Amino acid sequence: MATTAELFEEPFVADEYIERLVWRTPGGGSRGGPEAFDPKRLLEEFVNHIQELQIMDERIQRKVEKLEQQCQKEAKEFAKKVQELQKSNQIKEAADIIQKLHLIAQELPFDRFSEVKSKIASKYHDLECQLIQEFTNAQRRGEISRMREVAAVLLHFKGYSHCVDVYIKQCQEGAYLRNDIFEDAAILCQRVNKQVGDIFSNPETVLAKLIQNVFEIKLQSFVKEQLEECRKSDAEQYLKNLYDLYTRTTNLSSKLMEFNLGTDKQTFLSKLIKSIFISYLENYIEVETGYLKSRSAMILQRYYDSKNHQKRSIGTGGIQDLKERIRQRTNLPLGPSIDTHGETFLSQEVVVNLLQETKQAFERCHRLSDPSDLPRNAFRIFTILVEFLCIEHIDYALETGLAGIPSSDSRNANLYFLDVVQQANTIFHLFDKQFNDHLMPLISSSPKLSECLQKKKEIIEQMEMKLDTGIDRTLNCMIGQMKHILAAEQKKTDFKPEDENNVLIQYTNACVKVCAYVRKQVEKIKNSMDGKNVDTVLMELGVRFHRLIYEHLQQYSYSCMGGMLAICDVAEYRKCAKDFKIPMVLHLFDTLHALCNLLVVAPDNLKQVCSGEQLANLDKNILHSFVQLRADYRSARLARHFS
Repeated sequence: MATTAELFEEPFVADEYIERLVWRTPGGGSRGGPEAFDPKRLLEEFVNHIQELQIMDERIQRKVEKLEQQCQKEAKEFAKKVQELQKSNQIKEAADIIQKLHLIAQELPFDRFSEVKSKIASKYHDLECQLIQEFTNAQRRGEISRMREVAAVLLHFKGYSHCVDVYIKQCQEGAYLRNDIFEDAAILCQRVNKQVGDIFSNPETVLAKLIQNVFEIKLQSFVKEQLEECRKSDAEQYLKNLYDLYTRTTNLSSKLMEFNLGTDKQTFLSKLIKSIFISYLENYIEVETGYLKSRSAMILQRYYDSKNHQKRSIGTGGIQDLKERIRQRTNLPLGPSIDTHGETFLSQEVVVNLLQETKQAFERCHRLSDPSDLPRNAFRIFTILVEFLCIEHIDYALETGLAGIPSSDSRNANLYFLDVVQQANTIFHLFDKQFNDHLMPLISSSPKLSECLQKKKEIIEQMEMKLDTGIDRTLNCMIGQMKHILAAEQKKTDFKPEDENNVLIQYTNACVKVCAYVRKQVEKIKNSMDGKNVDTVLMELGVRFHRLIYEHLQQYSYSCMGGMLAICDVAEYRKCAKDFKIPMVLHLFDTLHALCNLLVVAPDNLKQVCSGEQLANLDKNILHSFVQLRADYRSARLARHFS
């Protein structure tokens, strides 16, 4: 077939074509050629070649038919396109004409040209509808250029806004398919923002109208559905939903701020948010405070129920105030002592729950309150925290703890008030941290700051006063307990033994028990307090401890060996005083130890000892009182030496 094609030359001449075929065929030459002429062979070659030409003809014919069909199809499409372009142009021309006629018709008197004006108006309306439908169809086909052309024509028609409405409506078809309507809305606006400038001459206005439509219809109905269902039945869920929805709406607004929406987009978006939530924000703080009160009361009641405890009524008013003043001045227990069985009625779990509820309320308050109302609303939440945490829980525990402190002359008293002190200190730190971390930022630049600080100061001072009273009475009980130990264990014969030669110099049983008790109380105080409070309380206990031992030693008469035993006791008390780690307390016991030396020193050395470094500055009456405790004091020799 390729050989056959090679025989064709332009221009085609049949005789020359046959001549070329003959010369290429063996045996087809003249009789005088190199090969003899072979007519049969030449005939056979002609027959084969004719068959090849027929096959070639069929192929070429099919190709021609295919090209003709393609040409006809393209011709039709071209004609259709030309027709559409012509039609499109006639729309533009018709729109221009009808627009001008419409303007002219406005100036014509109605009584004379009513029919003409009616026809023009009808044609104007029909053409407008056709253009809007054309825009709708082009949007569905995704033909941006056609949408732009039609929108440009409609720009001068009254129905241009309807064209924008159609665009906005169709943009949202299938846009909300996820579970997150806010994310869907953000993606929709991002997509439209990229496209709207290619279609409309005022893209910022169209995008703003889309956003307004999304907020006022889609988001508003969603918010209403989420909030109305639990608004009256479940305050906790309502507040959580309100906070979540408002937060997600404002986050969406922040994303939309990056788009061009006109001059004041901040005000525009703020108004949209307000239109959705205004009915819920107007009474937000009432719902918040009402829920916080009921929730806090429930947390406390659940705790006291778990302890099978019925809260005592702590009186208020004139009588209670009078009792409080008397107690502060006299340190007397007013009313019967209550056995708390070691229960402090303070719970860190309760405190954490109350603070957590309040923290969430502060967060919601910050987000949902109008800036002008924020400090006032935050103060209302703070007062609820004070009421339930400070008064109903801590203050009640302090009052109960005070009532549970036994009188100072009670025997084997269990002192639990220091446990109350320890837990109260921990709670104060948590309370103060929330005040600084969550309340202060909401009120720092408002007059409510001083009001909150003053209220906090009053609450803390009131509680510190009760803690001080309780600690003071507890220290009295400790001293009372030591008195009982000394009274029960110390015998007169300890310091004036019947057999002076049969005394083992060590310390008395009373001293051992007192020191063990004191060390236990010192450790408890250190565990119950922190900072300077530890030193202050240990100082007070040390001074009272010293006074007790000093007065206790004044009750006995001492023989020589008894004086040595007293010195051993005081030396043990001094070791105990070292645990206080308070220099003044140790100094007091050092001096007492030196005073006890007066009980055993030889009469001739009394003046020398009294003028020593530790005793030189003491009042002579004190020195004399100790010398008088000696069993040999009445001897003329001793009196003469000390006079």
